Amino acid sequence: MTIDQRYFTEEHDMFRESFREFLQKEVVPHIEEWEKTGDIDRFIWKKFGEMGYFGLRYPVQYGGLDLDIFYTVIFLEELQRINSGGFAAAMWAHAYLAMTHVNAEGSEAIKEKYLSASISGEIIGCLCVTEPFGGSDVAGMRTTAVRQGDHYIINGSKTFITNGVYADYLVVAAKTDPERKGKGISMFLVDRDTPGISASKLDKLGWRASDTAEIAFDNVRIPADRLMGEENQGFPYIMEHFAFERLIMGINAHARAEFALEYTLDYMRERIAFGQSLDKFQALRHKVADMVSEVEMCKEFNYSVAKRMELGVYVVKEASISKLRSTKVADEVIYNCLQMLGGYGYMEDYPLARMFRDSRLGPIGGGTSEILREVIARIVVDKKEYKPAKK
Repeated sequence: MTIDQRYFTEEHDMFRESFREFLQKEVVPHIEEWEKTGDIDRFIWKKFGEMGYFGLRYPVQYGGLDLDIFYTVIFLEELQRINSGGFAAAMWAHAYLAMTHVNAEGSEAIKEKYLSASISGEIIGCLCVTEPFGGSDVAGMRTTAVRQGDHYIINGSKTFITNGVYADYLVVAAKTDPERKGKGISMFLVDRDTPGISASKLDKLGWRASDTAEIAFDNVRIPADRLMGEENQGFPYIMEHFAFERLIMGINAHARAEFALEYTLDYMRERIAFGQSLDKFQALRHKVADMVSEVEMCKEFNYSVAKRMELGVYVVKEASISKLRSTKVADEVIYNCLQMLGGYGYMEDYPLARMFRDSRLGPIGGGTSEILREVIARIVVDKKEYKPAKK
């Protein structure tokens, strides 16, 4: 394996090899069952925790490893190679959606209790922002959190929540000042067993192994100290972390497209038609050249955005471009790879069928492509400046 020394060291390469071996040994034998049942066994979360995989980017004092962002890049890329977008999503949604908010906005007491246990894999978290009546329209959310003495009362609903049924705790966005719209949102940490919470699993086209839920909050009473960060500062917190989520989905996209190409090329070398292997037909060779070119451009861009994020640059525009372009390219590449397998590409015994379904969520989840185009247009056309949340 060649190391790109601009981004990766020998230590990164060793981590990639060991994580790939871990996935093949501990995860791959269970994937087919989890894809069929839609339930990921709890033991694997603890194994991820024992190996330190949930703590790559988190402080040592809570059990993390405090490593650079390219360990996370490797974590994401290798998860795509086992061909279960649902399993991958369950892992990174815990580690980089829920835990990111706990680490960034949680009080010391919250981090001591929840971040440490999340890193060890003892408990699972989910992030609850999207609602049935408004996906990308975060400012239009209807869930409320009303202060009553030393408690908040939460009412409302969330949907499309990854780990929404598995999770032991929920990071919930709710309006504490509805009159202020987007400027009246706050973030809360809510225990799963709090009375008034109910969740139902959704039936999806892809990501079959992951638990995606609709969650209802009916007069859910939580202590006021479960507020994370400042009251009414939730919107900038969400927007700031959206950049990371979008970069994650961009990296996921280039990685699954790369895996699809590798598999397809192996197939083409072995498949004989009209007296020669498929990789000798010029029309197919040139199609592969086009696809590889697109994927390599996305990968190089995504690595550069990750590097800028590591250096503290606020990469809202770049992360939006990453997700917009990379997910589009992944969909196109996987579509074409499936075509190159002919009838076998349509069969569930081959990996392209599942990959095709799983990939389709890329341009939808974490901000639709239509919304991302508007975000980018506001930045480059309207000269709008997005600023990080106040610390």
